[in-house]
Amino acid sequence: MKSLKIPSLILVISLTLTLWPGISPVHAQGNTYTVDPGGSDTTGDGSAGQPWQTIQYAANQVQAGDTVLINPGTYAGGITVDTAGTASLPITFRGNGPGVVIEGSGGKNDAFFISQADYIVVEELTIQHANRAGLRISLSDHVTIRHSTFGDNGRWGVFTDFSDHTLIENSEMFGSVDEHGIYISNSSDYPTIRGNRLHHNHANGLHMNGDISQGGDGIISFGLIENNIIYENGVGGGSGINMDGVTDTLVRNNLLYDNHASGISIYQIDGGSGSQNNRILNNTILMPSDGRWAINIPNSNDTGNQLFNNILFTEHSFRGVIVIPEANLAGFQSDYNVVLDRFSPDGDSTILDLAAWQMLGYDAHSLVSSPAQVFVDPAAKDFRLKAGSPAIDAGANLPDVPTDLAGNPRPAGSAFDVGAYEFTPALTLSSAVNDQTIRLTWSVNTTLPATSTWQLSYSGPTGDQPSPITGLISPTRAYTLTGLTNYTPYAITLKATLGSTPILTDSITLTPTDIFIYLPLVRK
Repeated sequence: MKSLKIPSLILVISLTLTLWPGISPVHAQGNTYTVDPGGSDTTGDGSAGQPWQTIQYAANQVQAGDTVLINPGTYAGGITVDTAGTASLPITFRGNGPGVVIEGSGGKNDAFFISQADYIVVEELTIQHANRAGLRISLSDHVTIRHSTFGDNGRWGVFTDFSDHTLIENSEMFGSVDEHGIYISNSSDYPTIRGNRLHHNHANGLHMNGDISQGGDGIISFGLIENNIIYENGVGGGSGINMDGVTDTLVRNNLLYDNHASGISIYQIDGGSGSQNNRILNNTILMPSDGRWAINIPNSNDTGNQLFNNILFTEHSFRGVIVIPEANLAGFQSDYNVVLDRFSPDGDSTILDLAAWQMLGYDAHSLVSSPAQVFVDPAAKDFRLKAGSPAIDAGANLPDVPTDLAGNPRPAGSAFDVGAYEFTPALTLSSAVNDQTIRLTWSVNTTLPATSTWQLSYSGPTGDQPSPITGLISPTRAYTLTGLTNYTPYAITLKATLGSTPILTDSITLTPTDIFIYLPLVRK
């Protein structure tokens, strides 16, 4: 009899717990916790009104789906996260406003350590002065780091080992004392490094190393490196982007300048294979006078790499833009680049100009130019394309590069532009107001088709000058609206059109007046 009643009793208790109000057997949606320097780990409950005091205490409590909001203030480093989230329920650590700082390492090597914990998100933090890594990701897949700053850390800003699908985006890594801004290591596949600023690091801005000596296959594969601005790295050697044992990786829309060693290096030292089948597309690389080669492919087994639509310049007295050993040339593809006239097909022994390089079968459509001819203002580090730049419409149409570094769609013209930035035609509308009149002037940064016309439209009181005004020929750059009503705002739109298709447009809002004023009443 007892043996029959016990299961029945267990069933009743189980049903009671499942249905009891306020008790949930599954951590389905996740909780939101708060950490504040003035909180308490002993009396707080992690709510906004009773926050915890330390990030580590919060990390010890979280489960899949939870979010930890960290209020502004300074927190001790040495934090370890070892509880995993899931694809649908990640664990998030987010700064809850500007000024969230993790200081030093709290006596440990790394300030923030994610260990064997998948699906972790770290956002809006500043991590500085760690003994080793500002943030380390170890044996942890699908970790996301975004909108964070890593400054003046002892060795690395962010370091990963044996961790796949790492996403690091829209962050800043600077001042790494011994080595690199970001270090992707130890067979970590599928990394995405996007939209970051990597600067003033002692060695590489971004270092990727398969590290066969540490186990695994020693290869980093299927990476995406895009839209990063990388500058003033490498006084201790290295590259803006270093690729040791990296394969099948897309490197696009990156701007590299003033890196004092190499630009992009594709090679094998401690990788499990040569760096092979990588695509280097639409990057802009400018090397300073104390730098090395813009594209450095030094080893004989780094095969199958492609270089298209890149701007490659250097100020060095004898080094140039592409160096590669003869053994790699058979599988190498390079074309539609804008370059300085200096190449080496045998590892820096022989220097060729573009014509001689083309005789070897490379860069048939590439052209020689200079920073002054190509960029808006290279002295001011404005590396957008200027009007009339030879890089405009000079590239190959590449489906793998649908936008540029600024997010503009490609192509803007008849073909892809070369370099990280696509030239975007722009119309600028200016004005001056007077008694019942608005004087409009405008400028464009490109050459319009001769058959294009201007169209002006505006909204105002009934009885004013008719709108739209059409048929103004392409060379026209000024027009005066008359018979307007003073002290009334006018929303004005100007379009350049080809037939019925708008090419460029700009808008402005103004208020005519009969009172002399020093500044026009303008709202863009």
